[in-house]
This record gives sequence, structure tokens and C-alpha cells, in this order.
Amino acid sequence: MIMNLTASNYYTNGSNLNYMSVSQFKSFIECEAKTMAELKGEYKRPTNQAMLVGSYTHAAFESDDVFNQFLAENNGAIFKKNGSKYADFEQADKMIETVKSDRLSMFALDGEKEEIFTGELFGVNWKIKVDSINHDQNRFADLKTTQDLHKRYYSEKYDGWVSFIENWGYVLQMAIYRKIIEQNTGKLYTPYIVAVTKESPPNLAVVHFDESRFDFEYEYAEIELERIKQVKAGELEPRSCGKCDYCRSVKELKDTIEVGDLLYA
Repeated sequence: MIMNLTASNYYTNGSNLNYMSVSQFKSFIECEAKTMAELKGEYKRPTNQAMLVGSYTHAAFESDDVFNQFLAENNGAIFKKNGSKYADFEQADKMIETVKSDRLSMFALDGEKEEIFTGELFGVNWKIKVDSINHDQNRFADLKTTQDLHKRYYSEKYDGWVSFIENWGYVLQMAIYRKIIEQNTGKLYTPYIVAVTKESPPNLAVVHFDESRFDFEYEYAEIELERIKQVKAGELEPRSCGKCDYCRSVKELKDTIEVGDLLYA
């Protein structure tokens, strides 16, 4: 039986077992063994500073109550003993102010916050949680932080140089979100990303997507899900990437490797 999702159970292990999410899909692509260990409760992904700062930034745009609650729950990680904030959070405040003082960015982020939707796509039940969605204007937006708007990354998936949007799977995220939202509303919503950088002063952009970009993402997701579904169901043994924190923690050497294998293993 598929569970009913709420804000309180959205991130629970039961929810993750019942539903696929974009973050879970990307986790399977990165390392099947780590993802399965996480789903089985055998491994817990550690919270790092970057994740905490990202959650801090998102909370600032959800509501004052949510932001104040976040401050209370993470007080020791955010504030020094003298009451000032650690440098990463001072920088986050500058990023938040940059976005809030920009009319186009705030227009893009206008709407209901953190709405949950579920749907079925490629034979899998999905869950999504949307940063901001405007039902009157049929659009939704996600806030992203990044090092540099124009930094290039080499991607095996795209077989070439890409922006941070493609590198971190945000085109895939927007593609899946728009399909699930369409299933729930009967309308095709337009996605945007509001991107703010960690530079000083922060840079800013509101990013839209050419429709043709989504076709590749749907094809990619459908192909990859064939194996992921079987691994998640326990029908196939999960592959280990051999490089992530989980794989390193359970690593047991069986043999030596040749020098050249260090580049391609």
C-alpha cells in the first residue's frame, strides 16, 4: 500500500522505500550499494556543512517560522559563542539578501512553498517537493546555490562540457517535476531555477529551459530505471562504486591493482 505523504514523513525511510525521488535516482546512479544500504537503514549519510548552509538558505525563503525553527535546531552550528555567525552562514545571509532584493528573482519564487506531489512515471511511483509553485500562472521554481554561474564541468552523461545546471542533475529534476505536476493539475507548468552564487558579492540568474532539453532527460531516466527498479526490489545485486564514503568504509582489499587502473577504476 502506497503511503500518504506529509511534511513530517516526506524524508523518512518508509517514504523513500515507497517512492522514487530525483535525489534517490541520482544516488542510485552514483552508487547502488550506498543507496541500498541507506534504504535498508544500514548507513546514514552524514550531514556536511554545504548541506546545512543549503538548508539554511532554503528555509529563509519558506517562511519566518520555518527559518526561526531551523536557527533554533542548528544554533550551535550557525552561531559562535560570541553570538556572531560562522563565515559560511554570513555568506549565506548575503546570498539571501541578494535574492530578496532582486524583483525578478522574487517574482519567480512567488507562490506556495514546499508543496508535495506524487505520481507514476516509467513504472515507478515518484514523490516531489516543490520549492515554490504558482498555480495562478502555471509555473514553479527551485532555488539553487552554486560556486560560479559560468563554471564548466565535464559530463560523461552529456559527453561534453556542461553548466552546473546539467552537472548536478537539475534539468532532470525539472523534467520529472513538470510531469508529476501535470499529472496532478492537468496543466503543464513552466519551470525556472533561481541561482545565486557563493561569490562575494553574489552573482544571480533566473534560468529557463528550452523544451527540447527534457526529451533527453525522460529517455535517460526511463533507460536507467530499468536496472534501478530491479536493484531496489532486491532482484539484482547492487553495484559498488568503490569510491564514495560508504564504499570506503566497507572496503576490503582482495588483490593489487596496476598503476593505470587508478585512472579508470
